[in-house]
Amino acid sequence: MSTICAFHRALLTSRNVLQTKSGGPKMNKILPQLFSCFNTVNRRNFHSMIRMKTPLRSTVKSMTGRSCQLLQGIRKSATDAAAAQPALPAYTQKAIGWWLVGCSGMVFGTVILGGVTRLTESGLSMVDWKLFKDMKPPRSKEEWLAEFERYKQFPEYKYVNQQREMTLSDFKFIFYMEYAHRMMGRMVGLTFLLPAAFFLSKGWVSKALKPRLAIYTALIGFQGFLGWYMVKSGLQEQPKPTDVPRVSQYRLASHLGSAFLLYSLFLYQAFNHLLPSAKLPDANLKQMAKLRGMCHGVLTAVFLTALSGAFVAGLDAGLVYNSWPKMADRWIPSDLFSHSPTWKNFFENPTTVQFDHRNLAQSTVLVICGFWWMCRKAPLPPRARMASNCLLGMAFVQASLGISTLLLYVPTHLAATHQSGSLVLLSFAIWLAHELKRVPK
Repeated sequence: MSTICAFHRALLTSRNVLQTKSGGPKMNKILPQLFSCFNTVNRRNFHSMIRMKTPLRSTVKSMTGRSCQLLQGIRKSATDAAAAQPALPAYTQKAIGWWLVGCSGMVFGTVILGGVTRLTESGLSMVDWKLFKDMKPPRSKEEWLAEFERYKQFPEYKYVNQQREMTLSDFKFIFYMEYAHRMMGRMVGLTFLLPAAFFLSKGWVSKALKPRLAIYTALIGFQGFLGWYMVKSGLQEQPKPTDVPRVSQYRLASHLGSAFLLYSLFLYQAFNHLLPSAKLPDANLKQMAKLRGMCHGVLTAVFLTALSGAFVAGLDAGLVYNSWPKMADRWIPSDLFSHSPTWKNFFENPTTVQFDHRNLAQSTVLVICGFWWMCRKAPLPPRARMASNCLLGMAFVQASLGISTLLLYVPTHLAATHQSGSLVLLSFAIWLAHELKRVPK
């Protein structure tokens, strides 16, 4: 009580001084009184704590004991609740894993078919996009002629017709290529959505997987939107009649990149269901953590190299310098930064785009070699070691495919194989990342 009175007197005194106009002189007299009040308060508090040392210690002990009992009760309740939840049968997880493998395989096929569609210059043959009406192709001759007449109104026909006369049979070929690619994209959606609805209705989907299924659904829808958004850019009139009608390389890279992302998510989740995590050695945790970080770096390098390949395809940059390792007898071509501003060269100059893709690919192979050497010296489980060996071998196969595609002036079959090789290389990197992931003890 005396402590409260001392504080009260000090505060009232200071308030009265501050409210007066000539508070300066009075403040000199009041300050010593305030300090003496606070010193009295501190001394009284100190002596009170000394007198209450034994009861205070016992009070703290009892509170600590009760807190420990409460925490133990919370842990026990959480453990009992987790144990009370019925575990999903093993066959349900295998079924979901194989379903996700099928979804990733469908995305793989759609990407390859899309690459062939791009290489055969068939992507602009269907000049509109309708979700259900597009599923029925023209059947009668009248329907084919009407579709051909719609195609003639757009820049690609005008450009091609200047080079050679396009017949109805030529149009049917490119139309069926684009039609197959679009139908394959719809099949990806059906392959994912129908089994997902079944698994959800049966209660086979774990709580952790449900938000991921929502992300996959959004990515599939976004992928369809990007496909039409990309095609729409190639249907616009070109500034010059001699310009080649082509889709925007930015939109093409976005379309391909989102497909690679969807494929990676499907495949990694499938590995989580089908391949039980191997126990990594605890002898050298720092070495395992370093390998895990390096694997993520390799995965990023492979992804970025494949994404730079989309810019090469969008600009037909593979037809600019068809020599290796030099570019027209020069390590650095003279027109590397011919566009202005400088940053546009990295995305719009075919020479710079090919130069970047070459060097990214070569750097990725070197990084994979160094990473494989690190894995070779580490005590990895057999499956992880097999994944690292596959990654190294596929890196050299993919580099050989890229060089051959360049030297042979981008033949369709070889270029499509090179694109599929990038997905295979990405698959091995994802497999190895799954094998090296942190395993809870």
